[in-house]
Amino acid sequence: MSQAPAPSATRAAKPNGVIAVLAFAGIVVSLMQTFVIPLLPELPELLDASAADTSWAVTATLLAGAIATPVVGRLGDMFGKRRMLLVSLGLLTAGSVVAALRANLPVFIAGRALQGLAAGVIPLGISIMRDELPKARLAGAMALMSASLGIGGALGLPAAALLADHADWHVLFWVAAGAGLACLGLVAAIVPESDVRSGGRFDLVGALGLSAGLFAMLLAISKGADWGWTSAPTLGLAIAAVVILLAWGAWELRARQPLVDLRTTVRRQVLVTNLASVVFGFAMLAMSLVLPQLLQLPEATGVGFGQSMLTVGLVMAPSGLVMMAMSPISARITNSRGPKTTLMAGAVIVAAAYALAAVFMAEIWQLVAVAAIMGAGMGLAYGAMPALIIGATPVSETAAANSLNTLMRSIGTSVSSAVAGVILAHMTADFGGVPLPTQDAFRLILGIASGAALVALAVAAFLPGRKAAEPEPEPVPVAAAA
Repeated sequence: MSQAPAPSATRAAKPNGVIAVLAFAGIVVSLMQTFVIPLLPELPELLDASAADTSWAVTATLLAGAIATPVVGRLGDMFGKRRMLLVSLGLLTAGSVVAALRANLPVFIAGRALQGLAAGVIPLGISIMRDELPKARLAGAMALMSASLGIGGALGLPAAALLADHADWHVLFWVAAGAGLACLGLVAAIVPESDVRSGGRFDLVGALGLSAGLFAMLLAISKGADWGWTSAPTLGLAIAAVVILLAWGAWELRARQPLVDLRTTVRRQVLVTNLASVVFGFAMLAMSLVLPQLLQLPEATGVGFGQSMLTVGLVMAPSGLVMMAMSPISARITNSRGPKTTLMAGAVIVAAAYALAAVFMAEIWQLVAVAAIMGAGMGLAYGAMPALIIGATPVSETAAANSLNTLMRSIGTSVSSAVAGVILAHMTADFGGVPLPTQDAFRLILGIASGAALVALAVAAFLPGRKAAEPEPEPVPVAAAA
C-alpha cells in the first residue's frame, strides 16, 4: 500500500507564516468588495455616466467572482493550488491598476471585473492549509481563513472612507494594487506548493456551462429591481439560468472528469453545509445593507443618525475584529464538540443579533453592540463550514469543494441584496419630497434575516452528529505515483 509523503520542511518549520500570509491574502481580496462603496454616490460624476451604469462597478465584481471561484478551485486541484493562488492575486493587482488608471466607464468596470476574478483566493487558501498544516493547527487556521471574507469586508469600509475623505479616489485602487503586490511576494516566498493534485483533463464544457448559468442567474437577481422583476430581460435570464444549469448538471453527471463532482456534493454533510452557506450568506449581507443606511439617513427622518461614511465604517469595524477573535474559539468548539455544534451555535447568535437589532436601534452604541454580536456568530459559523466540507470531501477535490461552498455564500448575499432592495424601495415615506425607507422597512429586513439564521439552524440539525472529521491521509503525489 502506498505511503503518504513525509511532511515537508516548510510544513514543520513555518506554519505560523503560512497561516498569516494566507489569511492576509484572504482579507485583501475581501477588501475589494467594500473598497468601492464610499465612491458609489460620486461615481456618476467621476465617470460621467448614469447611476444605473456605474452600478456595474459592483455587479461586474460579483459576476466575475461567482464565475471564477469554481473554475479556479478545480484548476488548483489539478495543477497546483499555490500556482492558482498566485494567478488570482496577479489578476487582483492588474485589476486594481486598471481601475486606478481608468479612462472611461468600460475600462473601470473591466478593472473591477479583474478584481472579482480573485474571489477564489479564500477557498484555495483553505485547501492549501489542509495540505500543508499540522492537524493540531488546521481547525483554527481554516476558521481564520474562512472568516477573512467578513473581516476584510468590515475593515475595508472605514479604511476606504478615510482614504476617500483625505485623498484622490485613485489612491484607493493604488493602495489595492500595492496590497496585491505584497500578497504576491509573500505567497511566493512563504507558501509552499502542495504535492496533492488530482491531475486529469479540465472540463471546458462544464466550466462554460456553469459560467453561463451563474451569469444569467446572478444578473437576473442583481438587476431585477432596476429592470423590473416581471420584465422580459429578468424573466428571460431566469429561464435561461434554469435551462442552462439543468443541462450543465446532466453533462457533469456523464463527464468522466467533471468540473464539479455532483455525486460528492449530494452527500448529506456537503449538501447541508452548502445549503446553510446560502442562508448565512443571506444573513450576513443584511447587516451590511441596513446599518449604513440607518446611520446615514438624516436625523430629521426620525430614523437615521446623519453620520458620515467614515462613522459607518467605524461602527461596522468591530464585527470584523470580533470575527477574527472568534476564530480560535470556533476551532476549540469544533475540535471538542464537532463542527455541527459550532455551526448551530453561530446560527443561534446571528438570529439573536438580528432580533436585538430590530428592537434596539435608537442609539449608535446599540448598533455597535449588535455588529459585534453579529461578528461573533459569523465567526463561529464561517469557521465550521470548511471543517464540514473537508470532512466529507476527498483530499484531491478540496479546492473545488471549498470553492463551491464559497459560491453558495455569494448566491445567498445576492438574494439578500435583491430582497432588501425590494423592501426598501416599497416601504417608504415622504420626507421633503424625497421617498426614504421607513423604520418598519429596516425592522422587516432584520426580522427576515433573523428568521434566515433560524432556518440555517434547522438545516444544520440534519448534519451528522459526530466530532470533527480528521483530515484524510495525504495520497502519494501524482508525480511520485507516476
